[in-house]
Amino acid sequence: MTNFLIRVGINAVALWVAALVVSGVNLAEDQVSLGRKVLTIVLVALVFGLVNAVIKPIAKFFSFPFVILTLGLFTFVVNAFMLQITEWISDAVGLSFTIDHFFWDAILAAIVITLVSWVLSVVLPEDD
Repeated sequence: MTNFLIRVGINAVALWVAALVVSGVNLAEDQVSLGRKVLTIVLVALVFGLVNAVIKPIAKFFSFPFVILTLGLFTFVVNAFMLQITEWISDAVGLSFTIDHFFWDAILAAIVITLVSWVLSVVLPEDD
């Protein structure tokens, strides 16, 4: 359970940093209070975690030839696709998370999220 909460926290921080760095990614911008912003960010991180747990393995399986052909760079496109699915689900449940353009905004956000998640995973301990 602790590992799950750490992963959600890492996802939340990574999504928040991506929203700060990439101008086309909007996360909890229409929320007025700090508590609502934090709640929205955590809920979007939960959705993102579920999408990565359920859909990403299937997408990685079918994109394997492209990942091999591009020497792994296509993984960022798969991650951007996971962000788009997260946006779609978040919109359906009423969470404030939008991405303006798939190619530039989602791929740049995927790169930022990957880097921030990697750094936080190295810094924070993992209990297995």
